[in-house]
Amino acid sequence: MKNFLAIDTSNNHLAVLAAKNGNVQSVFIPDCAMKHAVSIMPAVEEALKKADLRLEECDFFAAVVGAGSFTGIRIGISAVKGFCLAFGKPALPVTSFDVAAYNGLDVQKQLCLVDALHDCYYACGYEGDKVVFQPAYLEEEEILGLIKEGYTLVSCTKLPLAEKATVFSADPCKGLERAVLALSAEKKFGELTALYVRKSSAELNQGK
Repeated sequence: MKNFLAIDTSNNHLAVLAAKNGNVQSVFIPDCAMKHAVSIMPAVEEALKKADLRLEECDFFAAVVGAGSFTGIRIGISAVKGFCLAFGKPALPVTSFDVAAYNGLDVQKQLCLVDALHDCYYACGYEGDKVVFQPAYLEEEEILGLIKEGYTLVSCTKLPLAEKATVFSADPCKGLERAVLALSAEKKFGELTALYVRKSSAELNQGK
């Protein structure tokens, strides 16, 4: 197993994983909304210390590229790009949907969800580890309709939708760990490009 550092700032929480020789350590802050910028480096330092890992020992760096918080995504990507540049190591992009999908849940089809507010969601469908429903911005009724097509709903955060349908809860740290291990084994390294399923509110307002 390779040594790595992985960061998820795509949602309200902050998750940082540091792995050295099979020893994976995590730092998780459940409510970090609007605080990612000031919390990310202390969390990285803590995770590295717990794993007895130095940045220069990392074989690659991973970042969750979205969907999720516009600002949070940029913070995580910027930090990981900096590490990659400083140490000459490759980057591994991971989506927030991957984090939810690699949860160990034994179901055929998963619809992984991220809250987009106002009864809308970012969604991506999986069969096993394959994306079969491309990332989309869907309203609540559209999500409920997809349940009838055999999808099990999964999310790393609590969703308002849970009042109307069963939404299985995925562990953000375990999901991130499993996703990073699987994607790195498949050599899915590449550019860290933010996954914005829809335009930001500012962009939408500007368009009007």
